[in-house]
Amino acid sequence: MKYSVISGDIIASTELTVADKNELSTLLLRLIEELQGRFNCFGRLIKGDYIECVPRNPHDGLRVALAIKSFVKSISFPDENYVDQKNKLRLFKTYGIRLAIGYGPLRQFDPEAGVVDGEAIYLSGRAISGMNTHDKERVVIKNTLFFESATPSDNRLLDALMALLDVLFVKATARQSEVVYYKLMGFSEEEISEKLGINQSVVNQHSTSVGWNAIENAVELYSELFAK
Repeated sequence: MKYSVISGDIIASTELTVADKNELSTLLLRLIEELQGRFNCFGRLIKGDYIECVPRNPHDGLRVALAIKSFVKSISFPDENYVDQKNKLRLFKTYGIRLAIGYGPLRQFDPEAGVVDGEAIYLSGRAISGMNTHDKERVVIKNTLFFESATPSDNRLLDALMALLDVLFVKATARQSEVVYYKLMGFSEEEISEKLGINQSVVNQHSTSVGWNAIENAVELYSELFAK
């Protein structure tokens, strides 16, 4: 069996204040719980700013990755805490997290023991950690979503798809990202309006502005490509 293993690291996390780092870790742990409940994912947080997630169903890989992306993009920290580090905070607010999906087999997958080992996690991990600090800054500007597998044709298709999705998410506001997160988690616009305390028409407006239809089509394409 093949898996969609997701690895990601928070952008500019070392520049956050101690209080904001702690809040971020708390929020990411909550995210992992919500993903586990919705998609039966195994997830873990490493050193407070690096996340690994394995959906039980490989076709959920892109949906889960974009849920992580939109969740992190919805997080806001006060500008006044970063008077001398506005550029670093801007990077966090604009890009949030770099994510890679590694698609392939796993030699070992034991969620209860916390063991994930095999090609899929190596592929996702290398895409994230195989860059030095200078490269990270460069890639942050150009691309933050990656796909790696042993199949060149899949890589070409998904690389193009990821690049297009990156454009949409870079432009998304925190509120738009929040709406996208709940939509990816399966909530209706009516339910989202109740959660966020805004009119359903506003939810729909945010969806349209962020390009939800394109995001949904991309998720469905991935699901069809990697269905069991």
